[in-house]
Amino acid sequence: MRIIRDYTYVTDADRGASVAIGNFDGVHIGHRSVIELARAAGERIGAPLGILTFEPHPREYFAPDAPPFRLMGREARAHRLQKLGVERLYEIKFNAGLAALSPRAFAENVIRDGLGLKHVVVGSDFCFGKGRAGNAAILQEFGDEMGFGVTIATLLEGESGQVSSTAIRAALSEGAPRAAAAMLGHWHRIDGPVIGGEQRGRTLGYPTANMSIKGLHPPKFGIYAVLVDVLDGPHKGQYHGAASLGVRPMFQGEEANIETFIFDFTGDLYGANLSVGLIEYLRPEATFDSLEAFIAQMDADCLRARSVLAAL
Repeated sequence: MRIIRDYTYVTDADRGASVAIGNFDGVHIGHRSVIELARAAGERIGAPLGILTFEPHPREYFAPDAPPFRLMGREARAHRLQKLGVERLYEIKFNAGLAALSPRAFAENVIRDGLGLKHVVVGSDFCFGKGRAGNAAILQEFGDEMGFGVTIATLLEGESGQVSSTAIRAALSEGAPRAAAAMLGHWHRIDGPVIGGEQRGRTLGYPTANMSIKGLHPPKFGIYAVLVDVLDGPHKGQYHGAASLGVRPMFQGEEANIETFIFDFTGDLYGANLSVGLIEYLRPEATFDSLEAFIAQMDADCLRARSVLAAL
């Protein structure tokens, strides 16, 4: 998959794709249905499959001080899109210039002239251009005029209603990772490098791999049964584990992170990239009267996590 970040300097080889347009936060089943429409259109007209998205997320651009809301970072999104067979990822920088484009200017400058797209697929709730003045129907009119095809996708409904990144965030905030997974089509994962910690877990018999969740929507704080993919290094592979997500109140933590204990594992993971899938919420964070009580609870958490994961 090729990643193109500037719509004004695009090689001929990277023009002419059939793309799905959106933010694709989480790459959930609704997103995948839109991507499949773009794939089918591309196959009909002989165009590679692409994604047109924006970085930073427009919501981050317009409200930089708002609480973190993203389900995944740009690297995790790119990795998942590549697994879906996307050939061109147009990850366009969202800045003042782009935000100021009128709907017509966006269609002309970005879609037609900049990227030379042959076909675009958008959801029925798609809005674009300055002040979100353009919608899917207007884009279709521009496509007829400017020579690119447009497909408007209906929004996907799940068992609990419309599938959306907002609904997935709500499920994660409620400690319901299985409900989130039903909308995502995969386990919600936190990806990133293992960072240095206080190594307190080693002295307690529970060494953990620590990862930051900075910039991501925080799921409900507590203990989870998790699936762990070590993505690189000598210990590359898949493992089971239990993770603590939150601020570690037992030790007066302040910045939220995720600390994962991998079952039956020995080795050094510092600097390795992990993908931790949240499977089941086991209990809230808590403080204990003694380290002995704390360790006893961790023993119980791990037993329960092993049982949950064995049943998958």
